[in-house]
Amino acid sequence: MALSICKRVCQFCKKPRLVFASRGLFTDNNVSSKSPKDKVKFASCPPRILSGIQPTGIPHIGNYVGAIKNWVSLQQKYDDVMYSIVDLHSVTVPQDPVTLRQNIYDMTACILACGIDPEKSILFQQSRVSEHAELAWLLSCLCTLPRLEHLPQWKEKSAKVKEPGVGLFTYPILQTADIILYKSTDVPVGEDQIHHIELARHLARTFNRNFGVIFPKPNALIGEIPKIRSLRNPQSKMSKSEINPLSRIELTDTADEIQEKMKKAVSDFTPTISYDPENRPAISNLIDIHSAFTDLFPDEICENAMLMNTIEYKQRVADVVITSLKPIREEIIRLQQDKPYLDSVLQKGSERAQNIARQTMAEVKSLMGLI
Repeated sequence: MALSICKRVCQFCKKPRLVFASRGLFTDNNVSSKSPKDKVKFASCPPRILSGIQPTGIPHIGNYVGAIKNWVSLQQKYDDVMYSIVDLHSVTVPQDPVTLRQNIYDMTACILACGIDPEKSILFQQSRVSEHAELAWLLSCLCTLPRLEHLPQWKEKSAKVKEPGVGLFTYPILQTADIILYKSTDVPVGEDQIHHIELARHLARTFNRNFGVIFPKPNALIGEIPKIRSLRNPQSKMSKSEINPLSRIELTDTADEIQEKMKKAVSDFTPTISYDPENRPAISNLIDIHSAFTDLFPDEICENAMLMNTIEYKQRVADVVITSLKPIREEIIRLQQDKPYLDSVLQKGSERAQNIARQTMAEVKSLMGLI
């Protein structure tokens, strides 16, 4: 399929965006290949969205804007949507069991509070569906070491660990299993995950060629949503792993905490408000945050803030974020107090997911001669 670029309206933020025109509004055709291997057929399956998030504590506004908010939009657009708390991915690095268990409940509460409806979407806990690990093992027998060694995430993450574990090396195979176990057709991801979608396509293609065509071709859904940067270091994206808590705004932060963090956000020596990510990354990051919570364009924001100085503009952004997060924060706190309900949501969602997963694994095992 030839690439074409067009200007359309983003379904998430209702703004015109330049996107690759293909089967889905956010399909990134950069991950496609025109090699002879593409002649191997992929299965034709109805659209199914699948995405996952690690339970690593309370999400920050970068997580909300870049993932969870988009999930809510996709839930309204598609009939078959699945979202997973991918706790098996979390244990690729050491975890305290008590903290991990609480993080799973907290992430579930946050996702529900942001608008995910467990009646419209299947929200489930990855480790409660054993077929994820089972399919990952079978796929690992089809994947080569060089294929994994060339992934940029392995090079980046292994460099930070003295003795990286095997799980850190092979987790992209588990990610592939997460995707194709449900015969997912569309996967919302960031640009840094494109190589993992390529691996998913490669392993789905390899299985189809070797045993029988059952897996569809997973497409990457990439929205043109600006990355929210650290409030203390705008050269880096906002992250939970950054030591300084002033670097991020979490969904459960109080109004006073948000104001304090915004007040101490780094800026520059230019008093006016202008959008220039390359030369003014700090103030441009604040404008991106403002835009994400209001759906205003950066030029509109700058025009409205023409008479403001940096201190005044920081207060405006803080007010916007506080107003937007207030109902979400209140709902998170309410849900955190109701663990039986959170557990029932995860259990029901995991049972629904496992019903699908078992059917896929029955096909896989039959084609491979295991049953």
